[in-house]
Amino acid sequence: MDRVMIEDMAFPDCPIRNILARISDKWSLLVIFTLEKEEKAAVRFKELQRAIPDISQKMLTVTLRTLEEDGYVTRTVYPEVPPRVEYALTARAKSLLPLVNALIEWALENKDAIMKDRKRAVGRL
Repeated sequence: MDRVMIEDMAFPDCPIRNILARISDKWSLLVIFTLEKEEKAAVRFKELQRAIPDISQKMLTVTLRTLEEDGYVTRTVYPEVPPRVEYALTARAKSLLPLVNALIEWALENKDAIMKDRKRAVGRL
């Protein structure tokens, strides 16, 4: 999939579809949430990878690049040997965090009922 521009074929001018497609993938919100939860302002790649153990190195790289392209994350490279790279949330990402945290809170409040409904639905199949 072309991660630079995602357009809906039926509604190519819809402004929200492109944005939601980019942040609602499997990893983007989790990376933003994890960067917020780190004690430091900036986080190194390996620290982030350890905090999200089920993400592959390639997928974390792709996700960070996408988040950087959209202005949610900054990437700072320090001229050291070996090079040190740190990632931090931008003001745009920080403005998204109350919504992300509200969604997480909603999910926690409704998880048990949703899982119960899923089991009931599977039993009807």
